[in-house]
Amino acid sequence: MTRRSPSDRVLTKDSINACVVAAEYAVRGAIPLRAEEIRDELDGGSKDLPFDTVVNCNIGNPQQLDQQPLTFLRQIASLTEYPDLITHPEASKIFPADALARAKSLMEEVHSVGAYSHSMGVPAIRKRVAEFIAERDGYPAYANKIYLTAGASTGVSNLMQILIASPKDGVLIPIPQYPLYTAALALNGARPVPYYLIESAAWGLDIEDVRRSVAKARSEGTNLKAIVVINPGNPTGNCLSISNMTDIVKLCYDESLVLMADEVYQDNIYHPTQSFTSFKKVLGDAGAPYAENVELVSFHSISKGQTGECGRRGGYFELCNFSEEAEEQVYKLASIQLCPSLGGQIGVDVLVNPPKEGEESYALWTKERSHIASTLKERSEILVEAFNELEGVSCNEAEGAMYLFPTVTIPSKAALAAKQKNMEPDAFYALELLEATGICVVPGSGFGQVPGTWHLRTTFLAPGTEDFVKRLKAFHAKFMDEYR
Repeated sequence: MTRRSPSDRVLTKDSINACVVAAEYAVRGAIPLRAEEIRDELDGGSKDLPFDTVVNCNIGNPQQLDQQPLTFLRQIASLTEYPDLITHPEASKIFPADALARAKSLMEEVHSVGAYSHSMGVPAIRKRVAEFIAERDGYPAYANKIYLTAGASTGVSNLMQILIASPKDGVLIPIPQYPLYTAALALNGARPVPYYLIESAAWGLDIEDVRRSVAKARSEGTNLKAIVVINPGNPTGNCLSISNMTDIVKLCYDESLVLMADEVYQDNIYHPTQSFTSFKKVLGDAGAPYAENVELVSFHSISKGQTGECGRRGGYFELCNFSEEAEEQVYKLASIQLCPSLGGQIGVDVLVNPPKEGEESYALWTKERSHIASTLKERSEILVEAFNELEGVSCNEAEGAMYLFPTVTIPSKAALAAKQKNMEPDAFYALELLEATGICVVPGSGFGQVPGTWHLRTTFLAPGTEDFVKRLKAFHAKFMDEYR
């Protein structure tokens, strides 16, 4: 038998689904991969680098960067993973009474975290999600319109798969945007249609500019189906005004667009004059004809906020004003996927139904959440100040989320050096920053930006902010001198 050459493999770049090959995901792209290589070198004992740690500011992964898990959630997780603990004679010496009671109730509802649940998620947990939404917004929510998911990303991917029916279909996405959306559109062979957020207006939007984007796309033959809104913003860290949100609701009605509201950072609000308002509430407040007609799907997750349980993979989405025919297809897709992880679903239950005042765990729960929020706010303020002190750099303060998106003026000599390496100027800067300091950020070109501008996205999750600032300032001064 003739042995085949490795070049004769069935799966090659030419034979793999072209939509998969076309998809890109900057937050885990070339620069983060280089960061992992450097970390391996350091772990192997290398002394050749001018730093001894890699600081991963490229992705919103709170517990990788020293955010402590919430005690009550982990107690519930422990008890539901090993339910014999609930009735153990020593349990009351280790676990508070409300945690034991919650775990017992959950086990009666789910039976075992190793079993399948309903494809939409555990009914009792979906009911509590509905109660959370109704209390938050002041409008009814229904368990049969809510799907529990393996993080918000899975929900987004599912809705995109259902939404896109043709290569001519398109979705409006904000620029800058989280690369999940361009990747999901690429995987479905659809057209991303940009609308630009305005940096000088705290990353708000001009609705007339959005309407022009709609008109242009349709004139070019794009069948626009939806608009994505990320609020609070990723990568921009902004909170949209109620006026902007109302404008978007009216646009969706006027132009027959599905509104996809990514609201996973709703617990990450830092600005004293800001508070979170959901699109569900804005839609309800808009009244007729908008409230009963605009198709809204909103996403939330346990990965962000003070919960920060990215690896547990828990989230949900709520459907509003979808047709029965569409809901049937959403359910069918969820059924094909069987069900999300029970551990993630239980995490969602704790997110929407935390300890109440008067219960044993309430004081510690409140203390831990407050500490996480104040720490992130403090770190964001230190980094904003540091960026604004750098030559040719400006940075808006973080109103929400867990990111900063500073503008960096790249000297022409550095831009030429980037071109010679077939790189975007901000990617060149980010790679040089990584090689010199161990700080891993993502270039703005991975998120989209106004042509001719250059940005970086960094989280402010990492501890040791002062060391970060020291490394950053030293590198930037040297970089500017070298390429001046």
